[in-house]
Amino acid sequence: MDYGTFQGILTIVVMVTFVGIFFWAYSKHSKSKFDEAANLVFTEDELAKMSKDSGDQK
Repeated sequence: MDYGTFQGILTIVVMVTFVGIFFWAYSKHSKSKFDEAANLVFTEDELAKMSKDSGDQK
């Protein structure tokens, strides 16, 4: 196997990996998980605010 063949096979492997990640990222199944992960920042703020407003003072 010469360098050109190896480079061609590596190019195909990288292209297939890219297409796989692309379809995984834009699939309907992953959208709900990504939306949930995107909103985690807001739920942490709400939890901190609720614990601050709960009346527990030191």
